[in-house]
Amino acid sequence: MLTKEQKTVLWAFVVMVTGFTTTFILQKNFEFIGYVVVVCLLLWVVLASTKHVLYPNFVLWGLFAWSFLHMLGGVVMTNGKVIYTFMIYPIVGEPYNILKYDQIIHAFGFFVGTLVMYYVLKKYLTRPFGWLAVGIVVAMAGLGLGALNEIVEFMMTVLLPNTNVGGYENTALDLISNFIGAILAVFYLKRREK
Repeated sequence: MLTKEQKTVLWAFVVMVTGFTTTFILQKNFEFIGYVVVVCLLLWVVLASTKHVLYPNFVLWGLFAWSFLHMLGGVVMTNGKVIYTFMIYPIVGEPYNILKYDQIIHAFGFFVGTLVMYYVLKKYLTRPFGWLAVGIVVAMAGLGLGALNEIVEFMMTVLLPNTNVGGYENTALDLISNFIGAILAVFYLKRREK
């Protein structure tokens, strides 16, 4: 049974996924159709677990925001390329190209993913605990989600002839961005959950 706010988030997801799926089909963007499937699976897992996990509404909206920004990265074009490749601010140039839209979305996505993992684990934290130990476990759980994401991206490069996934440097930068997001989430949780 979903709360009114959870139903609102669900409908926002349905509208978003429908809109982006239609766009990706019209663009013949098979890479991002694959990501739509992943987002739908993620949504299903979160919805199925709401009877066991009390996700705060801001975490559900965070998942929505990450999904929206992720999908947007595959639709909006600038200089003939999707904005996933867009350089936001040139901190480091070739071959690493830091700081891109992709890196920001990874950091944000796995900030939210780490929050999700904390709330999955929270009900098992029945005794007082030290934030160092729990922070390490929660960050590693968030990074596990990030690694799963990289597996999905690798599968896209295997199954599809053309993707915007990038090579080894991109994978390493994604993992670093995921790490930054996970660590920031732990600091945020420590402050919020005193």
